[in-house]
Amino acid sequence: MTKHFRPVFDAAEKGAQELGQLPEWDLSDLYPAPDAPELKRDMDWLKQECAAFAADYEGKLATLDAAGLLECVRRYERISTVSGRIMSYAGLRYYQATTDAERAKFLSDCQDRITDYTTPLVFFSLEFNRLEDDHLARLLAENADLARYKPVFDRMRKMRPHQLSDELERFLHDQSVVGASAWNKLFDETIAGLTFEVDGEELGIEATLNLLTEHDRAKREAAARALARVFTANIKLFARVHNTLVKEKEIEDRWRKMPTPQYSRHLANDVEPEVVEALRNAVVAAYPKLSHRYYELKRRWLGLDKLQVWDRNAPLPMEEPRLIPWEEAEKLVLDAYAEFSPKMAEIARPFFEKGWIDAGVKPGKAPGAFAHPTVTEVHPYVLLNYLGKPRDVMTLAHELGHGVHQVLAAGQGELLSSTPLTLAETASVFGEMLTFRKLLASARDNATRKVLLAGKVEDQINTVVRQIAFYDFECKLHAARREEGELTPEHIGALWMSVQAESLGPAFEFMEGYESFWSYIPHFVHSPFYVYAYAFGDGLVNALYAVYEEGDPAFQEKYLEMLKAGGSKHHSELLAPFGLDARDPAFWDKGLSMISRMIDELEAMEG
Repeated sequence: MTKHFRPVFDAAEKGAQELGQLPEWDLSDLYPAPDAPELKRDMDWLKQECAAFAADYEGKLATLDAAGLLECVRRYERISTVSGRIMSYAGLRYYQATTDAERAKFLSDCQDRITDYTTPLVFFSLEFNRLEDDHLARLLAENADLARYKPVFDRMRKMRPHQLSDELERFLHDQSVVGASAWNKLFDETIAGLTFEVDGEELGIEATLNLLTEHDRAKREAAARALARVFTANIKLFARVHNTLVKEKEIEDRWRKMPTPQYSRHLANDVEPEVVEALRNAVVAAYPKLSHRYYELKRRWLGLDKLQVWDRNAPLPMEEPRLIPWEEAEKLVLDAYAEFSPKMAEIARPFFEKGWIDAGVKPGKAPGAFAHPTVTEVHPYVLLNYLGKPRDVMTLAHELGHGVHQVLAAGQGELLSSTPLTLAETASVFGEMLTFRKLLASARDNATRKVLLAGKVEDQINTVVRQIAFYDFECKLHAARREEGELTPEHIGALWMSVQAESLGPAFEFMEGYESFWSYIPHFVHSPFYVYAYAFGDGLVNALYAVYEEGDPAFQEKYLEMLKAGGSKHHSELLAPFGLDARDPAFWDKGLSMISRMIDELEAMEG
């Protein structure tokens, strides 16, 4: 049966009429087309170079002098760049239309070939980690260009206690295309293909979720119930995806002797488990003074005995419905960036002018928003699903912040530019804060200021409280799967509801079907335990912004230098120039206090 997406097309037509011309990606900076000779050339080069690299270096790393090891690392970096360029192109084409069979096949074929070609490289990190510490230290001391890569080497060598035999590591590398990545694609294609009937109209997931921010409460309820119906109808498939991925992770963690399910994420993020635990504990302890207190205010504003889940992101009664045309959103964000630093606006402007943003809502397009760094010799691309809401403008400011960060860090080169997830949110959340402060400064009256403040508090609750609740859900999910075996959809739903009730507080009651809403969160599938990075980034930015407001005259220069560092420095080194230390529990309280003070101001307005 053919499914009709008429209202989604309506949204696109509406976008053209009311929002202005929404930009689309021009991916030709990566490759002109899937059958382009340039792509074939790179794929052929990759096949030959991976084999040559293994022939030249396998079993010989310990015999290399400093210059020889530097050449080896640079060749490895070049392979990373070329393979990253191909996969960026294939992935971005796919995210534009995840239900397009040709694009899905192209992505799979690229992934399969690159996995095959790079299998001979598996030896590199394993053999490198077997180098003696004293020997490596001598080589680094002899060659400054090689010493530049020390942060990469340090992160690699943190895996030393957890690496397996060369043969097993090759097996895991080969098997990955039919493991997690295959389940990820099944999830993506299923989510993108779902349709939701709301008041007789068929909508995709992005348009349906957007209705949860409508003024009309009946429309919000209809959307929430449609989401619950469809998620519940597909819940067995989603439970299968989660059970399989969590079990796969448990097996690999066991073989690698990872002490906890979260530990591999902490290693990847280059952050100490105790720092994450301090963040988590600070946020959970703050639930009553943050989310519980705010939602009680919102319950009173909406004149309700209890909030329902479809009221969580409802506009305030005094908020006037408003669509923000794309041109206005562009000017607002660029002006906010420019007032902080002309350099930031200069870096951001080409995103709007050169086809680096794909903004419209389209059938089959990946939901949500992201900034993809691609590779350092090209530039990032930003994906949005822009519908003209004020929150969409904040999303634009957020993703553009990622893009600016990625452009600035590109100077570090392919291996050093990538920022751990805990720091990856720094520029994005800061960009949001700059845009919010500009809006707040121009508020024409107290009612407008109240709406803006409430919106910002809600965004921060979604970023901090909601994401830590997500993190707790994942911790419970992985622990239960390890202790009790296969989890039923009902069991997973019960874990979800336990963290939702705790984090949202007594102002809420929960509709039947809400226990299925864990099923559509992509981070649980794509990046286990990723979500605490949002709270980490928000807390870090709030603390940074407090330093900025204190008037440090060199703040902008130090901030841009921090972004330029990419992944070349640990979070402690990056924050030291600002007098901040994430290992200090008071650091997180400082960030949370900023949210609390905004709620104080909202409560004072009630008086």
